Amino acid sequence: MKTTRYFREQVLRKRPYIQLEWCERILAQPLAKMVQADGRIRFWGIVPELGGRVLRVVTLADGETVHNAFPDRDFKLPAR
Repeated sequence: MKTTRYFREQVLRKRPYIQLEWCERILAQPLAKMVQADGRIRFWGIVPELGGRVLRVVTLADGETVHNAFPDRDFKLPAR
């Protein structure tokens, strides 16, 4: 899995409990996906290992390189 230097040096240091396999699972089968104005892509997924909490994974515009990941307390499924 590709990651940014920021993710490796800052995000994993602040949130050492985050597992790369969780990010991979969410990117493969997201609960929701949204493109930000800057081109980065947000993916959300439920992580059973986090007590069923929702994790937001942010990638660069390529949709593969993980830049950020964190539990998202405010996640709501988009209206369809």
